[in-house]
Amino acid sequence: MIDVEGLRKEYGGVVAVEGSTFSVEPGEVFGVIGPNGAGKTTTLKMLAGLVEPTGGSATVAGYAADDPLMRRHLGFLPEESPLYEEMTARSYLRFFADLYDVPRETAEERIEDTLDRLELDARDRPLGDTSKGMKRKVAIARSLINDPDVLIYDEPASGLDPLTTNYIIDFTRELADDGRTVLFSAHNLYHVQSICDRVAIMNEGRIVAQGGLDELRAEYGDTTYRVYTTVEVGDAVRQNGYWETAVGSMDAVEEVRAAAQERGGEVADIRTEEASLESVFLDLASGGNDDRRAGAAGREREA
Repeated sequence: MIDVEGLRKEYGGVVAVEGSTFSVEPGEVFGVIGPNGAGKTTTLKMLAGLVEPTGGSATVAGYAADDPLMRRHLGFLPEESPLYEEMTARSYLRFFADLYDVPRETAEERIEDTLDRLELDARDRPLGDTSKGMKRKVAIARSLINDPDVLIYDEPASGLDPLTTNYIIDFTRELADDGRTVLFSAHNLYHVQSICDRVAIMNEGRIVAQGGLDELRAEYGDTTYRVYTTVEVGDAVRQNGYWETAVGSMDAVEEVRAAAQERGGEVADIRTEEASLESVFLDLASGGNDDRRAGAAGREREA
């Protein structure tokens, strides 16, 4: 479990993260998204105990983020994860198992099981001779060698081919299904949307919105209703044998229906288009939705 309250990081007068507050439960995948420089990696590094916060608090698996004991319960995967390229996958993972004092028999079983799950066959080839995707799988296996309760992954599938990317994203979801707490950052919103239970959108060091995907779409997105009529009304356009009118509310839908009836026609179909996570993200990252965001912040303070 992860609990973050008012987390802040400042570098020489420049604020990288300001007032971040969120929690992640066991069995949950929580995504942190935002443009470059939004504060995502700094946030993850503070939670992993690699960067000291300027203010606020964070607990990971029941320990303060700066407590060395916490790291025995954490699997951390940085965006850039150089490996000892002269080692094989097996020898590399055995080395880290020794660092965590994992008993040899347990380590061997865990290594083989994890590499099986990751479908990594080249286990005795020097890592320097393997593909980027295979190296990333080994780095993920390393993050699991201590059987952690919490996983923090920074761009786990960055720069990989589509097949390997999809495999790693699905594997990340499986880790949460095993009961682990998973926090990760990603730029690919399709992958975030496909596996996350909740997300936090960061911009300029602040969390500007967070919640379930449906909640975010409802709070910050716009719904479009496409009304198809048998007669032309208003500024409708001809589509597939009908006249299409796009409106933003059910009241407007009823107005289109009434207009069609006045002309002796009717509504043949109504299609609803919900806002995508991408459209919500782009709007918030560009400074849009200020009024709604301010209103949501006010409601949180009152609660």
